[in-house]
Amino acid sequence: MLSRLTQLIESNLFRNFILGIIIFNALLLGLETSSSIMAEFGGLITFLDAACLAIFCLEIIAKLIVHRFQFFRSGWNIFDFVIVGVALVPASQSISVLRALRVLRVFRVLSSAPRLRRVVEGFVSALPGMGSVFLLMAIIFYISAVISTKLFGAAFPEWFGDLGLSAYSLFQIMTLESWSMGIVRPVMEVYPLAWAFFIPFILATTFAVVNLLVGLIVNSMQDAHSEEDNAKTEDYRDTVLERLAIMEQKLDALKKD
Repeated sequence: MLSRLTQLIESNLFRNFILGIIIFNALLLGLETSSSIMAEFGGLITFLDAACLAIFCLEIIAKLIVHRFQFFRSGWNIFDFVIVGVALVPASQSISVLRALRVLRVFRVLSSAPRLRRVVEGFVSALPGMGSVFLLMAIIFYISAVISTKLFGAAFPEWFGDLGLSAYSLFQIMTLESWSMGIVRPVMEVYPLAWAFFIPFILATTFAVVNLLVGLIVNSMQDAHSEEDNAKTEDYRDTVLERLAIMEQKLDALKKD
């Protein structure tokens, strides 16, 4: 019985079924945001949502039966357990936000789709390197915020009145959202040489530091793909060696006969 259950939960058919339920449940959660649809089909949508949650619970229970405490040695299993557990907490008036958190179940597609899982693993493995880049960006932002507050705070207190406002304005400039007509050109009407501060800031943050982050993530994803390919190669090599060993044993037995 246990071996059959193990084969079931590890089969591609079961994984695709769970992935389909996750996508279906995501559609249901989207339909719940429409008051007109809920007014007409609210009972059916609520029932189907509860059925999807029951399937997720049965999946977790089956994995716990098969893997027991080994289940919690996998970060993805813990992720699924927490996501499903949040959906089981009753949403009262005091913690009604938990009802909105049911949409977190959509995140389960990350653990069910191998390609998406590799993307997340690559992103997570890039976090240590990203910490150094974030520290560099924080230093640039702090220095730039202090300079901009000293230079432009008196004339434009709404943008550069203090350190916090300056940091927020610089963040907007870094994202290139209305940076020219919204902030820089009005500042240049009072301080014509202000471009000498803003353009190097944009080059340093938007084009240099952000591209460093992208490069780190891409490299980490490539490393994750390489590790997976190496693991597959090693598994294939082990399988071939096992088969060769079996063939040698059979040949030795035939020679003895």
